[in-house]
Amino acid sequence: MENRFDEFQIGDSLFRYSAFVPRFYNLCKSYGFKSGQIMPSRAFCSDENQGFPIILIAKHFGTFPFNHGMVGGIVATDRHGPHAHHGQDLVIIQASHVGYDPDSQTFGSYKRLQTQTLEHTACCGKIGAVMDWYTKEYAYARQNIRYTLADGRAAILIDNLYLEPDRGQGLFLRLNKLIAPGPSGGADNRLSRPIGQLSTATLFPMHTELEEKLPPAHRDRSLSIDRDLTPDLFYFKRDISDTLEGRDQLEKNLARQMPRIVTSPHPFLSAAIANTRIEFERSFRTLLQAPGYRGRNLVFISGINIDISPREGQLFPLTKFIPWAAYVQTGKNRSFIMEQTELTDALKNMSPKNPDKIELSKAIQEMENRPEMQVVLKDVP
Repeated sequence: MENRFDEFQIGDSLFRYSAFVPRFYNLCKSYGFKSGQIMPSRAFCSDENQGFPIILIAKHFGTFPFNHGMVGGIVATDRHGPHAHHGQDLVIIQASHVGYDPDSQTFGSYKRLQTQTLEHTACCGKIGAVMDWYTKEYAYARQNIRYTLADGRAAILIDNLYLEPDRGQGLFLRLNKLIAPGPSGGADNRLSRPIGQLSTATLFPMHTELEEKLPPAHRDRSLSIDRDLTPDLFYFKRDISDTLEGRDQLEKNLARQMPRIVTSPHPFLSAAIANTRIEFERSFRTLLQAPGYRGRNLVFISGINIDISPREGQLFPLTKFIPWAAYVQTGKNRSFIMEQTELTDALKNMSPKNPDKIELSKAIQEMENRPEMQVVLKDVP
């Protein structure tokens, strides 16, 4: 499954969560969902900063949402049946999340208020853990593939590690895009022979197409390839478990996109986008097969939660939501998918006011004011 990150629009699709949830609630009601009968479900990461969106969902939908999520924003599709049994009209909100530091204007970290020194740590931490191996592999390759000159001709010096095709895992170069073709013109996929050998690296004539991409300053001196090692020049191999929704599901989702992710200006954001796109399509297909949802009202929406680190005096993040797509199914045998632009427009056309919302503090106080209810364990004959 290919993902084009540039198709994911951000600027015009940002919703503050306090505005997104009531608009989304009203959108669901426009499809015939009835107040008091809607059972929302969330497929979020377990991170504490996902709590604020959950509170808002409870406030506007009138009940605490069912838990459909696993670490990293993976949808637990084996929970479709239980969710369907808990309400008349069903809603699922799936979102990968990414931290944002407004001071540095960077993605991928979040200020943890409960730490002693208000530390900034990876967010999403699970995505960060998955990316770590790939990021290190890419960083090593950037420094150990070098531009140079040989007899006045552009050449490329490649660490011998990348000339071993039988490695089980790691970063692998598309050598035919780096090394000039052999004397036959490359028709037989042969590459030019080495023109020099070092203790840990080999020197080759540089492919003309690569040389043409080089900035003029790079053509007459030796330096590492660095960021010029673009996604089209390499790929990764990694031993990943195929267990459905197991510990490696997130990595399975991201693995094919890793060349794009590690070279992105915002790797954490790109990873969250990739995961959300894959989870929407993967989960959509399971919803079509889930017996509990047949003949029922259902809206499944996917997007990105952006966790903006709180400023002094804030208890919760100023979370924003970017919708990606939604699947809508009504009990009238009507179903359709809303793509990002259509979905964004539909949400913007909904009122941000929700007359059905509950005041959580009042609801909790009312429960506390109720007479004590005794729990009686009857004797079993």
